[in-house]
Amino acid sequence: MWTAIAQHISAKTGTAFAIQDRRSVGGGCINQAYQITDGDRRFFLKLNQASQVAMFEAEALGLQDMYDSQTIRVPKPICWGTADGSAYIVMEWLDLSRGGSGAWDRMGTALAAMHQVTSEQGFGWRQNNTIGDTPQPNPWTDSWLDFYREHRLRHQFRLAGRRGGHFPRQHELLMALPDLLAGHDPAPALVHGDLWSGNAAVTQDGEPVILDPATYFGDREVDLAMTELFGRFPSDFYQAYNAAYPLDSGYATRKTLYNLYHIINHFNLFGGSYESQANRMIDQLLR
Repeated sequence: MWTAIAQHISAKTGTAFAIQDRRSVGGGCINQAYQITDGDRRFFLKLNQASQVAMFEAEALGLQDMYDSQTIRVPKPICWGTADGSAYIVMEWLDLSRGGSGAWDRMGTALAAMHQVTSEQGFGWRQNNTIGDTPQPNPWTDSWLDFYREHRLRHQFRLAGRRGGHFPRQHELLMALPDLLAGHDPAPALVHGDLWSGNAAVTQDGEPVILDPATYFGDREVDLAMTELFGRFPSDFYQAYNAAYPLDSGYATRKTLYNLYHIINHFNLFGGSYESQANRMIDQLLR
């Protein structure tokens, strides 16, 4: 497997690469992750079962879309594929730090620039991908309301029902979406899709980076909302974002609506108290 991956890197980069050392690094709860090096160049490698290769393909294409936007730093994808029963994705290695003064200000400005990259095809993406390891459908859709209702909330509710989840007001919520989104007509913006604090970092040179995307074209507010879900980003981030691309009125309510998607997904992934948290959010939206 390791030889096959090295040969793939060599072919994609145009420079011979032979793995001299590999070490396990943090890569989340879904994949195994490694730093691999030939003594000169280093790459970040993620491994999973061969059946998960489509997940890595979508991740690579999402990273490439964000990379091509030339707005915010992401790890450049190198290659992906399968070898000896494993799926893999290889990307640029970035030395990350906690970030210093000004880094989060630059993060806000850069994300605002990425959100101004739009699609003439509407809301969705070139293919389906995953949020965590939950399937995330992305069919091109003209209406944001229809896209979010059918391919985000209803999709997650359907999966939750199979897990025994109980959301007694789900249909009432879906029927209320026209009112909850009334007067809001977002552009189909290029979004990260899974932008919590664990997927944002800063290089040792102070450049902001976003990682592990669940990319699609959607309401830009989905990214802003998620930055507030599991602990807010530093205040400099929000000030810089709003200075570059002010949020529309009503965001405070839509923030809860958009984060509901992630909480139901966390129920589908992990179970537990996320069911009651989702129901409290639904009750809040339907007051």
